[in-house]
This record gives sequence, structure tokens and C-alpha cells, in this order.
Amino acid sequence: MSSGFPGTSHVPLSVLDLAPIVAGSSVAEALHNTVDLARHAERQGYRRYWLAEHHLNPGVAGASPPLLIQAVAQATSSIRVGSGAVQTGHRTALSVVEEFGILDALYPGRIDLGLGRSGGPRTRDEPPGPAEERVVDGVLIPRRFSIGGLLRSPRFRAQLELLRQPGATTPAYDRIVDDVLDLLAGRYRSSQGVEVHAVPGEGAGVEPWVLGSSGGDSAVVAGERGLAFAANYHVSPGTVLEAVDAYREAFRPSPHLRAPHVMVSVDVVVAEDDATARELATGYEPWVHSIRTGAGAIPFPDPVAAAAYPLSDEDRALVADRVRTRFVGAPATVAERLEALQRVTGADELLVTTITHRHEDRVASQALLAQEWAARARTRLAS
Repeated sequence: MSSGFPGTSHVPLSVLDLAPIVAGSSVAEALHNTVDLARHAERQGYRRYWLAEHHLNPGVAGASPPLLIQAVAQATSSIRVGSGAVQTGHRTALSVVEEFGILDALYPGRIDLGLGRSGGPRTRDEPPGPAEERVVDGVLIPRRFSIGGLLRSPRFRAQLELLRQPGATTPAYDRIVDDVLDLLAGRYRSSQGVEVHAVPGEGAGVEPWVLGSSGGDSAVVAGERGLAFAANYHVSPGTVLEAVDAYREAFRPSPHLRAPHVMVSVDVVVAEDDATARELATGYEPWVHSIRTGAGAIPFPDPVAAAAYPLSDEDRALVADRVRTRFVGAPATVAERLEALQRVTGADELLVTTITHRHEDRVASQALLAQEWAARARTRLAS
């Protein structure tokens, strides 16, 4: 997989978009901003534009990756567009394959199918993660954050009730992935041995990915099936190294990949100087706090409202791992941290996600980073 930046020797950069709703705006504005940001990403040389899936969050409009992928692919012409990720815990393999088969038929050669585990039963124990935070070659690896409280929140339980049919159970993640791959390849057989064919879907040229936050099911399944793997440093920075290590250890060559291929995600905010970037990033702490408490993401606040947001020391400790691992600053500052993350994880690609209160600041952040990244690549080539 080659770089998306012409003439560069760097790993390519891609974009993950949650379609954030900012304070004082609407769902419609958020969706129009997503499409606009994707157009800019394509012009700026980003390789992929991925859309996340979240539900019952007042501050996030990205509830349906296939619908957002269609909107973005229609508005662009060459950038790859995909899911980061489809939540398989409340979907069937057939529904996923048919939807992405339609997308591939409309936009051939441009669709990525990112599969997330989300809500299904575990087939193996999660590794414990680091007991204490550490710095590895300049990259902060904090202690692992436990999502147990989040999963027990009333909002999360309500989400499961609304997303799943009554009495429905979710198969193990490895079975879901196998069913998706078998349907795409035209080799699926039912439990009674009946040959079935997903039309649309079978033979689609989608690029399958697995997304994961730890060295558990997702990383191992991705490796054993020979799929590309996206590790979520922006969601779970404390477990990114165990995730990529588990994936590489489990990897077996497949028709999809001959060797492991890793993309690592990270939150970034870039501005002309460090101080301005820090101001633009002010809303991140209360925004992550609303997620971590199980209430659901609030509309992203402006810097003034964020500075006045009531957070106790305990509240700040709850989100410290994500706040401290966000890359915020001038283009050179952020690019240096991205290069360090790439070295430490061995990433073949990097996936950046940016949330600011003003859309134009998000567009500018994306542009400044792309320019700096390409300039560094040209310098390397010339040396």
C-alpha cells in the first residue's frame, strides 16, 4: 500500500471523522461540514476518509457509516472512503456485505470496510495493559482505562435495547468476520450447508479492515485472517502497543495481505502556533468527560464555555489519558509527535481525527498538517 502524498517517503495520513455536532449548531450543519471536510482532505492528499459509528450522543451525528460514506464518496472523486468502524455487535454479516456491496458498485475501488467488535461476546481475555504509565521513545503510554463503568451505564444499556432485536444474541467476533469474508468471496454456506450468494456484495472490491483497542479479540482475529488492522491510540492510548504486537504475532498471510499492515489513530489539533492550537483544543476535556461518564458526547463547546465547564480533580483524572495523548500544536510540533508515534508502533499509516468548535479551524488544522507532512517527506527525499 503506497503513500497517498505524491512524492513522499512518509507513511500516508488519513482522516477519521465522527461528524461532530458543536454547541449552537445542528445535525444538518454537522453533516454538511463532514462532506466539506472530506472534499478538503482529498485536495490536501489524505489517503482515506473514514466515518465512525456512534449512537445516542447529542454531540455526534455519525450514526450510520454507510450513509455517510455514500455522501462523502459522491462529493469526492478519488479518496478512499470507509467505516471506522461498523459496529458488528448489532449487525448481521449479510446486512453489512449488502450495504458495502452497493457502495462498491457505485464507487468501485474506493470503499474500505472497517469492522469493529462492539458489544459481542469475548472469546479470549483482554490483556491487562500497563500497570503504570510510561514514555516510549517520546510517546506517552498511559495506564489502561477500564471501560467497565461505561458499559454499565444506563445510556449504554438503552442503546443495546434499541439497536438489537428483542432476544437477539451476537455471535462471537471471529464468526462475524468469517461470515463477512465468506459472503464477499462467494464461499458462504449456511448451517444446513446451503450455498447462498450476497447480491449485491459478492465479489465486491471493498478493502476489509479490523479496528481494535487492545490485544484481545480484534487484534488476534485481524492477524489470523490476514487483514489490515487499525489500532485506536486516540480511544485507548494505554493499550496501543499490546494491540499492534498481538496483531503482528497472530498474523498469517492471506489473499488480502502478504504481510501485516497497521494504521494507528490519534487525536490532533494543528494551528499556526502552539498557543492557538491549545486554545482551539480547550473543549476536548469536557467533551471526553461526557463520553467517559456514560452520558454521551455533549455538543462540542467553544473555548470560553469549555474553560468555564465545572470539572473536579476526579473528573480530570477520568480523562487525563486521552487529554495528555492528544497531539496539539503548530504543524512542526504535531508532525514530530506523529513521527514518534509511527516509529514506536511501526505504523504503515496514520489516521488523524480532529474536533474543534469552528469548522474552519478543523479545515485549517487538516491543511496545515498535510502541508507540513508533505514538506518533511520532500526534505527526506532530497537528502
